[in-house]
Amino acid sequence: MLKDIVIAIRSYGQAHTFIRRHNLWKWIIIPGIIYMIMFCVSMYFFGKSASFVIEFISIKTGVRGWVEGMRSSIAQFLFTLAGMMLWLVLMLFYFSLFKYLWLIVGSPIFAWLSEKTEAIIEGKDYPFNMAQLLKDVVRGIGIAVRNTLWQSVYLVCFIILSFIPVVGLAVPVFALLLECYYYGFSMLDYSCERHKLSVAESVDFIGKRKGLAIANGLLFYLMHLIPIVGWVLAPAYSVIAATLSMVKNQD
Repeated sequence: MLKDIVIAIRSYGQAHTFIRRHNLWKWIIIPGIIYMIMFCVSMYFFGKSASFVIEFISIKTGVRGWVEGMRSSIAQFLFTLAGMMLWLVLMLFYFSLFKYLWLIVGSPIFAWLSEKTEAIIEGKDYPFNMAQLLKDVVRGIGIAVRNTLWQSVYLVCFIILSFIPVVGLAVPVFALLLECYYYGFSMLDYSCERHKLSVAESVDFIGKRKGLAIANGLLFYLMHLIPIVGWVLAPAYSVIAATLSMVKNQD
């Protein structure tokens, strides 16, 4: 697993060199700008919604009044901490829904970029095939829906655990790793489909190489710490890096 993580991390640096060398910017900047706009708008409303949900729960359940009635600074601190953990988990949940919406919308460009990357590496010419592209898009959408359902089940469990003050401290970390795995899974699956793996075979293949998926997703998230530039480049870099890491894994 450690080897796979190292391969996935190095692939991001190699993706930058690959994009520059083969002048793929036009296929990255325009979709990236669309993603950035969607990301900014969504995060604003997600933040408002998460705050509202926490406020609603704390008032309706009477937890806020109970904690304030205790007049204990420790209890208030734990209540505030639990609220912060819940807010982070909710934001991850909201972002996961946005992420899969973007995976569905951006599926055609992701499938093409993955195929283009492997074609350049292997020195082969994959002629444009609309039927194959539509097949890749349908598969990408199916994987996105499947991962959304599974991840939602896990995140609901994490949301419940986040109410436990001490246990709740670790919940955002596990939720983030789960996010990273499922996003990286979607990026890696484009290569699996191209090599004729069924969905079940792809699940088994990537499940045995969790390091590739987790590290790919983690670097995707870390790029969001770079305002504007990171938001624009993150989606395309992740799919190209995933393709490069899969080629190395095959080797």
